[in-house]
Amino acid sequence: MTQLTREQAVALLKEYNHEPFHLRHAFTVEAVMDWYARELGYGDQADFWAMAGLLHDLDFEQYPDEHCVKVRELMEARDLDPALIHAVVSHGWGMTGGDAQPEHEMEKVLFAADELTGLIGAAALMRPSKSVQDMELSSLKKKYKDKRFAAGCSRETIAQGAQLLGWALNDLLERTLQAMKAKEADIEAQCAGL
Repeated sequence: MTQLTREQAVALLKEYNHEPFHLRHAFTVEAVMDWYARELGYGDQADFWAMAGLLHDLDFEQYPDEHCVKVRELMEARDLDPALIHAVVSHGWGMTGGDAQPEHEMEKVLFAADELTGLIGAAALMRPSKSVQDMELSSLKKKYKDKRFAAGCSRETIAQGAQLLGWALNDLLERTLQAMKAKEADIEAQCAGL
């Protein structure tokens, strides 16, 4: 079984993803997953949580019709950790051809936070600051309720993710917003030059 360094994981990500939008999303979810690992008491597994976030959409850009299916093949061909493969595949549970259900708390967080980071990112772009730093939960909730805003971000998946975690929806919204605020500078540093 091959253990990837972060540098190797970024190289793998960039082998299959070239669009700045997709790369930014990967770096955002990576940072949010790192924050959640530490916040929820899994600090010793933070690198693993972050790696799952970084690679979760590895196959999406080149294989959108096989999302969460092709990735298994790509990762198994590199003899990557089966737990990492399961985490990546399970984030598409019920939405794609991926057949793995989120089981571990990390997988449930990835499932819940993936769509939500996109919604929060889109809401930030609408702000004069273009930042999450001055975003309040009430503003995020308004954007969440407006089904026309960032219509590609599935509210049903976000709500289902909160339910899987046993959290109130507001708790998921607030925590993920906190994560993006805490990690915004790191995300911007990763995205410089995209």
